[in-house]
Amino acid sequence: MKTIAFVCQKGGTGKTTLAISLATAAIVDGLSVAVVDLDSQVSACEWSDIRQADMPVVIDAQPARIDAVAERARDTGIDLLLIDTAGRTEQSALAGARAANLVFVPLQPSVIDLKAFRATMNLLDLAECKHRIAVLMRVKPFGRRHEETTQWLENQGMPVCPVCIGDRIAFQDAYAQGRGVSEIVAGGKAAIEIQEVYKYTKEQVGF
Repeated sequence: MKTIAFVCQKGGTGKTTLAISLATAAIVDGLSVAVVDLDSQVSACEWSDIRQADMPVVIDAQPARIDAVAERARDTGIDLLLIDTAGRTEQSALAGARAANLVFVPLQPSVIDLKAFRATMNLLDLAECKHRIAVLMRVKPFGRRHEETTQWLENQGMPVCPVCIGDRIAFQDAYAQGRGVSEIVAGGKAAIEIQEVYKYTKEQVGF
């Protein structure tokens, strides 16, 4: 079983969006997937309530229970465990980062999001997380800010996923239906971007 956590010490950066999008892409790929929702806003759980499907299994858990949840997931044959952490709760983020083989740091290419970057890096250092990668989310279809942000992050020693996720309404539509973008418009731009990030993810975790 491979475990990926989504960590950023700011709310609204796209952690849940990326988690459920990769979860559904993995299901299409034939994997058994579980999502652990460590966020008190329980956005992933609410999405699962709308979805009403067997996969992915979505678990509402407390940070202190993450090791037990991961062990149970492994025992039940889960291939991919995704941990959605809270934006401003250090305990949640620490627990997720410590349990993961890989941490994705979803960020928007904005000054506000980048202000949270140092706090996130410090937390990942505390968790002794070595495999960390930023993913740029809600990227506008114009301008070069995402390129400038990528360069800045790499200069700070943070690897950046080569695929950006655009600012697309398809993600909101998919969430409202309890689905992933890969399931509603398989050939759409959002689905293609998620599929590319998913392929990159598989390479990173060794699937």
